[in-house]
Amino acid sequence: AMREDSGRGWRHVVPSPKPKHVCDISLVDALVKRGTIVIAGGGGGVPVVRDAKGVRTGVPAVIDKDLTSAHIANVLGIEELLILTAVPRVAVNFGKPNKRDLDQVSLEELKAYHREGHFPPGSMGPKVDAAIRFLEGGGKRAIISRLDCAMAALRGETGTHVVQ
Repeated sequence: AMREDSGRGWRHVVPSPKPKHVCDISLVDALVKRGTIVIAGGGGGVPVVRDAKGVRTGVPAVIDKDLTSAHIANVLGIEELLILTAVPRVAVNFGKPNKRDLDQVSLEELKAYHREGHFPPGSMGPKVDAAIRFLEGGGKRAIISRLDCAMAALRGETGTHVVQ
């Protein structure tokens, strides 16, 4: 199916299942333990299923990159996750006169804002979903911020910090 994409043209619409397993995650773990910077799960990765013989086959779907990052971090026991986006902080009432940036927010507060509809699926929703899944999976702190603010966000100077 084809759908219009928020004024950015048309795109194919395919299922977006949540990540359940990352193939060869043990290799990522081994490299991380050696001090290597690993880039994994870019674009969410290619979704696959195993056939009756155990052979992996790609399926027409898209795995969300932020949920994949949260999953990888949980599997590897990483305590802090930095999720990069186009804005320095998450906001409630975004685009309205009463917009309010979130500096530090508890997991429960963020979930309540999400239920209220503050984070649309096509923009901040996937980032917030990933932060929630990461913390519910054992993470200690999820940070959402902009790439050029990454180091400042890690130092606690900017970004939205979601904590238990």
